[in-house]
Amino acid sequence: MAKLTLLTLLGLGLALFRDHRASYQTRLNAFQEITPVELPNCNLVKGIETGSEDLEILPNGLAFISSGLKYPGIKSFASDQPGKILLMDLNEEDPTVLELRVIGSNFDQSSFNPHGISTFTDEDNTVYLLVVNHPDFKSTVELFKFQEEEKSLLHLKTIKHKLLP
Repeated sequence: MAKLTLLTLLGLGLALFRDHRASYQTRLNAFQEITPVELPNCNLVKGIETGSEDLEILPNGLAFISSGLKYPGIKSFASDQPGKILLMDLNEEDPTVLELRVIGSNFDQSSFNPHGISTFTDEDNTVYLLVVNHPDFKSTVELFKFQEEEKSLLHLKTIKHKLLP
């Protein structure tokens, strides 16, 4: 009798588990077939063939794009080149990208590995760009001042801290 009760309980448990798992698979659309969609206004932008990691758009239509992230487990399209920050004017009819020159005496361009980016605009309309950087697979935040006339980034500071990984 004990064996029959145990087998019954085991069967009920397995049935509930299967039903529970199937419920999650249904709710998460685990077996849904995805149909490709053609986007009518989607075009490849020349200059970003190596991919981009993050994008930040200013109210005036200028867009900063971080490109060239190298990280373990992520495919790199330009493993021999350092990362870069690109600029695109979204107000143009056919926007193109421009690589922003990084200037500053203590910035190591060869180990630049940009990840996320964010902007801050001061009350005098000075634009600062903060870039999460992974030189040698460590984590820092680079602070740049955007110089619109020169189309460059002035490196101001590297922020390092043990809690940044």
